[in-house]
Amino acid sequence: MLREGIHKKNSGIYYVEELSKNTIRIIKVSRIYASYTSGHHKIDFVETVDFGPMLFIDNKAQLSKSDEYIYHESLVHPTLFSHPNPRKILIIGGGDGGTLREVLKHNCVERVTLVDLDRTVIEASQKHMPYVSKGAFNDRRVETVISDGMRYIEHTNENFDVIILDLTDPIGDSKKLYTLEFYRKSKERLRENGILATHAESPYLLQTQFLRIYKTLKTVFKYTRAYGSWIPSFGLHWMFVIASDYIDPSRTPIYRVTKRLKERKVKTHYYHPKLHKKLFILPKDIEQAIKNKNIKISTIKDPVTLE
Repeated sequence: MLREGIHKKNSGIYYVEELSKNTIRIIKVSRIYASYTSGHHKIDFVETVDFGPMLFIDNKAQLSKSDEYIYHESLVHPTLFSHPNPRKILIIGGGDGGTLREVLKHNCVERVTLVDLDRTVIEASQKHMPYVSKGAFNDRRVETVISDGMRYIEHTNENFDVIILDLTDPIGDSKKLYTLEFYRKSKERLRENGILATHAESPYLLQTQFLRIYKTLKTVFKYTRAYGSWIPSFGLHWMFVIASDYIDPSRTPIYRVTKRLKERKVKTHYYHPKLHKKLFILPKDIEQAIKNKNIKISTIKDPVTLE
């Protein structure tokens, strides 16, 4: 298998990404903006022919300018519009600022704490992709904390209406943030009506990983709802999971989402009230897959991983 990362050939520049242990894809690159090696990640900003500027972290696609709104709106809005009054938000990960940008669109949000392990991701993203965060890190409502997500959850006394996990894939430091122990500690930091949301890998090429994340959350929370969106620059159908002891997002009626969207004056490119209900209607094969009783829960000792 070809080595992951940037390859320069006579025919041009290419980025090789391993989608799974047995499948790779090769993306043609027109130029390289910048590459960084921080204490935690390998970070590449490249211009691609089909998707425009893209961010890769540890050789995994994180976003492209052409379709990042699909990922970020899918992660944020089904959660925040299911909550009657999300005022205090915690984002773990999300150093590119896209999730933060979407959260701040809700005028009811009073405070957002963004916790990211790698300052370089935040600073480099603002430098090379400022159109993603759109100045969100300078909003007076935002506090940025450079810290490990597990460490923050274990030591903070803060409670939140919504916790959003915009993490890198379960590799290295990130693996523990997909575990039973982490989800339990996160639940303790939720207020009444609190909701947690996370991305959850692909339901087909990475089905075991998706199912382990889903089942682990289902062990912790009363309501656990999976949904997905096609992300062209990922080359995959991508899943998300919303979990809560109080709110079932699949039962939030269209009229209520419509009312909240109007009151909060949120403008979107992908998400809308009718889509909210449709998101939670899963294909039959995925419905059957999540009923699999042989899937292992992800724990610190045995975490879900792409490694």
